[in-house]
Amino acid sequence: MVFLNISICTDGASRGNPGDSASGFQIYDESGKVIAKKEIYNGIKTNNYAEYNAIINALLWCIDNTDFSNTEITLYSDSKLVVSQINGLYKIKSPEMMELNIKVKNLVKKLKSVKFINKPREFECIAKVDHAINLFLDKIELDKKNR
Repeated sequence: MVFLNISICTDGASRGNPGDSASGFQIYDESGKVIAKKEIYNGIKTNNYAEYNAIINALLWCIDNTDFSNTEITLYSDSKLVVSQINGLYKIKSPEMMELNIKVKNLVKKLKSVKFINKPREFECIAKVDHAINLFLDKIELDKKNR
């Protein structure tokens, strides 16, 4: 697919931190139409892991499904910590987070342009992803209770 400019909204959630966690993303074309969305179960992980995993999966989708060498991406996340770590403003103490940060940076190298921007959870597209992953986690909890 050929897209020149796309926007991505990501979110991660963990119930218990660590606890059951999920990552999600929604990708929008230039007109604001959703071209992809996904929720991913991470198992028992932290909210920061879930945030990073949402970003990684969204970038992988872009590499697999766009003319990534000509696509400019703006990615929005409500995690000030993760966005600041990716943008090099915050240090990373956790080895697991460092590994995820390196994965993000390696994926970014394959893309023409990626901007990471922190927005509040109330930002419309982040709120949609947040809602989707919480419904997803509700379903997982219900499935576990019914086993």
